[in-house]
Amino acid sequence: MRLLLVEDDDHVAAALSAVLARHGFDVVHARSGEEALQALLPGETAPFGVVLLDLGLPDQDGYEVCGKIRKRGSTPVIMVTARADVRSRIHGLNLGADDYVVKPYDTGELIARIHAVIRRPPSGAAAGPADSELRLGSVRIELPTRQVSVNGATVQLTRKEFDLLALLAQRPGVVFRREQIISEVWRTSWEGTGRTLEVHVASLRSKLHMPALIETVRGVGYRLVAPAA
Repeated sequence: MRLLLVEDDDHVAAALSAVLARHGFDVVHARSGEEALQALLPGETAPFGVVLLDLGLPDQDGYEVCGKIRKRGSTPVIMVTARADVRSRIHGLNLGADDYVVKPYDTGELIARIHAVIRRPPSGAAAGPADSELRLGSVRIELPTRQVSVNGATVQLTRKEFDLLALLAQRPGVVFRREQIISEVWRTSWEGTGRTLEVHVASLRSKLHMPALIETVRGVGYRLVAPAA
């Protein structure tokens, strides 16, 4: 699989490229945001399966680059950065990043995160008429098109945010264990994904403007509290 590594530090890029190559990735290195965007333009070569995006780029902020990538298509984006605060994580996910890894990181965890985001669960296109749509009060979830709306207004979600919401919405009121959510949405049992789950829940609450929609069950997991119609 082709992987685009967007990193302005040549030493970091060289070391990481070597590790990724040993795991079977064909790595293309971009040193700036503009170089990355040019590499992602449609061409004769195979498309990239995932983008590893550093935020501290010399020509433009990585957040801006992520937004431009997401407008162009659905290539999975993993932000790799030293910005560890929750606000930065939420901002990155709101812009369309599929995951957010904080430096310094364990390379084994990074590889696991990469494999997790490229394992896309079924979109629901083959779902029958009876289960193609979920309605929870003012929230409407269309499984075949992966569209979500609140009071008729479309809400833009990332793939993982949609998968998480759809999972919880299929059984309102039922508590899903953290391990179960990580297994079904991220398709991995990697323990480091737990923090990413928390950030995705916070992002969903913010985007839907419904902080009480997803309830945290301390020590267990999460459940969706169906809003009133």
